[in-house]
Amino acid sequence: MTFSNLLIQWYLRNKRDLPWRNTTNPYSIWLSEIMLQQTRVAQGMPYFLSFTAAFPTVFDLAKANEEQVLKLWQGLGYYSRARNLHKTAQHVADELSGVFPTTYKDLLKLKGIGEYTAAAIASFSYNEVVPVVDGNVFRVLSRYFDIETNIAAASAKKEFAALAFELMPKDNPAIFNQAIMEFGALQCVPKSPNCSICVFNGSCVALQKNKVDQLPVKSKKLKVRNRFFNYLVLNDENNNTIIQKRTDKGIWHNLYEFPLIETEKEEDFDFISTQIQKDFGTNYEIISVAECNEKSIIHKLSHQHLYIKFWKVNIKGAIKNGINSTDLKMFPFPIVIHNFIEKDL
Repeated sequence: MTFSNLLIQWYLRNKRDLPWRNTTNPYSIWLSEIMLQQTRVAQGMPYFLSFTAAFPTVFDLAKANEEQVLKLWQGLGYYSRARNLHKTAQHVADELSGVFPTTYKDLLKLKGIGEYTAAAIASFSYNEVVPVVDGNVFRVLSRYFDIETNIAAASAKKEFAALAFELMPKDNPAIFNQAIMEFGALQCVPKSPNCSICVFNGSCVALQKNKVDQLPVKSKKLKVRNRFFNYLVLNDENNNTIIQKRTDKGIWHNLYEFPLIETEKEEDFDFISTQIQKDFGTNYEIISVAECNEKSIIHKLSHQHLYIKFWKVNIKGAIKNGINSTDLKMFPFPIVIHNFIEKDL
């Protein structure tokens, strides 16, 4: 039996019942694919259900304001996905009369849609014969065929896409694409796959050569930057506080945060207290400063590790345009700040 036949048979027996698999609607498929970039299905599912309930059509998403979209996205991370999602919805609704492009080539022109997402939508919605290549596909094919190409290399995607194209049944590319991704997600997992129950254990070259844990090859090391954030939770006589919007490009763009002192290293109470007096002492009469968390909260992003401390700053009088704790919860925050507000405010 061929690789693709065996794979598809496995898929039909083992596939998960996921809401975006029961439709060919490009809007639903696009939403799910954007959400599942860098995100596990279990984490992404509640967000998909929330989004489709709040925005059943691309027109509903286009009409929403960005803060609504970011608030619903809160906790899913990689927030540029949400901003691009919103802009693309507006483009599709306003410029394309709500109709998504029907080819891989035209889908690629949409903001936030790369080769993988375009291939997924084109094959799942329109049955275009185009292979998807994601981490699952790299892993399955590199192990089965014992391919030692470094998947971090620029040429790798082209090589694996050509192989997947060769393997896929041209009359049903959608099921092949779904099957190979599901196989990588459930069976041919990154660490310690159970090869004894695998349908390919008689033909997988990596298994025969005892190389399963060595593939795929990925040698590019991501340089991680450490940053030290000190958030000032100002509190006036009315129990109001202030927040600000992150407008600079970079992490958490257009999300909200408390006033921030970023330092070169982890600083102690004396340093931060002096800095607060220097930065805010002319605006407010500061009564006291207290450290909310003695140990830094370490928040890991793909390319940055953030060491976060919250400092409660009690001030005399009232903050102009202060926000109370109820209204505070309406704004979109990075999840680490949202969790602090829910737990400690």
